[in-house]
Amino acid sequence: MIKCTLRLFVCIFLMLPATLAAQQLVYESGGELTPELASFDVTYYNLEIEINPSDSLLSGFVDVHFTVVQPTNRIALALDPRLHIESVSHADDPNQTYRFTRSESSRTFYVNFPRTLQPGAEKNLRIEYGGKPRIAENPPWDGGLVWEETPSGEPWVAVANQTIGAWVWWPNKDHVSDKADSVSVNFTMPEDLMVASNGRSRGTTSHENGLKTWHWFVSVPISNYNISFNAAPYETISEPYTSTGGEEFDITFWVLPEFREDGEALFHQFAEQIRFLEDILGPYPFRADKYGVAHTPYLGMEHQSIIAYGAGFENGALFGETADFDDLHQHELAHEWWGNLVTVWDWRDFWLHEGFGTYMQPLYAEHLGGKEAYSEMMDLLRSRISEENPMPVAPREPMSTAEITQGSRGGNVYYKGAWFLHTLRYVIGEDHFFTLLRRFAYPTEEMESVTTGEQVRFATTDDFLHLAEEISGMDLDWLFEVYLRKAELPVLHASRRGGLVVMEWRTPDNLTFPMPIEVRVDGQVMTLVPENNRISFELPDHIEVEADPDNRILKGFELAGASNGENGGN
Repeated sequence: MIKCTLRLFVCIFLMLPATLAAQQLVYESGGELTPELASFDVTYYNLEIEINPSDSLLSGFVDVHFTVVQPTNRIALALDPRLHIESVSHADDPNQTYRFTRSESSRTFYVNFPRTLQPGAEKNLRIEYGGKPRIAENPPWDGGLVWEETPSGEPWVAVANQTIGAWVWWPNKDHVSDKADSVSVNFTMPEDLMVASNGRSRGTTSHENGLKTWHWFVSVPISNYNISFNAAPYETISEPYTSTGGEEFDITFWVLPEFREDGEALFHQFAEQIRFLEDILGPYPFRADKYGVAHTPYLGMEHQSIIAYGAGFENGALFGETADFDDLHQHELAHEWWGNLVTVWDWRDFWLHEGFGTYMQPLYAEHLGGKEAYSEMMDLLRSRISEENPMPVAPREPMSTAEITQGSRGGNVYYKGAWFLHTLRYVIGEDHFFTLLRRFAYPTEEMESVTTGEQVRFATTDDFLHLAEEISGMDLDWLFEVYLRKAELPVLHASRRGGLVVMEWRTPDNLTFPMPIEVRVDGQVMTLVPENNRISFELPDHIEVEADPDNRILKGFELAGASNGENGGN
């Protein structure tokens, strides 16, 4: 049983001053990798938490096992100040306690050691804590815990904390650059609920007080924000699936009983969408665990091996009528490769998760409905790009989640990121592009067969640039610089006077931009390459000319002498 009781933490929580809500507290994750964060590497978390849906309280402890990387006498961990820390001790010896310091205005708290820890030393801590965690008011964008009721009035509890960090409900090292190698998650809740979480089930333990503990174990590295639990009177729909890698694993859907029929109708899409992504990106990365989907009271989230699904069992919930498939599920599934397999080590490269994840929907639309379906969805994504956004998609300086998304969803990280991939596909060609996607997911063919956790890796925008250049044999720095390192779009300025057609790229900071342009002249398409950002040719006035007729280039457009209505985007 869990040592800390809910009753104890109810008393403690009620005694806390109202100011502990910490009005100055910033709900974000990541940012600067301070010495107190960089000095240690987490190897294993063990979560033992009791959750009471009747009063939204949790209590328990988290064991943090870590290896010392740099000499230090204190380390930094994170926990919402609204949650009380009862003690910090040695995980194997509760009598060996450690002094810790924290403030009401910061997620960070520091554990102090009596002597300097030496590089290579293996240490562990047990943090006993509890209280009422932050409630997500608008999940998944405004994060925290979600406390809802099923149609029959039963508890329905879930987690949504990607952009603000898992520290809102359990203590951990809050930086995306450090994944635990494995995690044990054990949740105690009323016995009439079923708890679905990451990894593989290790069974349950029933208690005489009407509670039950659900034991789960994640056997491969996982980001903190991906650790989740979902509790409801679920029923399960499950079938074995054979991966393109040859391994068999279970696809399981935890669904509310009232929606079982809808769940069974949707279930076949899960395997179809996995197969598509395996065919283009390589095998599903977490075959050692499972592929799980949990029915949640909010739209969705990419929790590793147990994604959250709340799209109403309808196609097109994410992008509307442009998707003839469940695009919300396909987006969250895509993050098993882009985000969970390939992970950024600083949030400045967040587009590698969301831009890539978003581009998988047009690719799947193309797979199902051809070029027309693909183009229709790309047009929708183009309409969502903000050209007033002052933030580059991939800035070079370190970023927290709040900084890279500017406190919102971070729309250009999604939509401009996806459109960059669309344009890159045009520039380097189909074969090179799809080879690039697969090798960015799995660097070698041999790596595709690995399931031990070594397949999981960190990456940056520069990694993607260098791989794209290696595969294509092209210099692509100019392309990445303009689209990802600058906020403004390149503008194609066109003029036609006296039989002379001039097209000129106008770029931020006047950067060189040798973007080839397809030009349709009198029904025939040719590709022209600018010199010093400029293309010119003579053409009789009566012959029609159209630049970029298939909308392959992300750009603004200006036509000299045209009215405002004739200028704009693609």
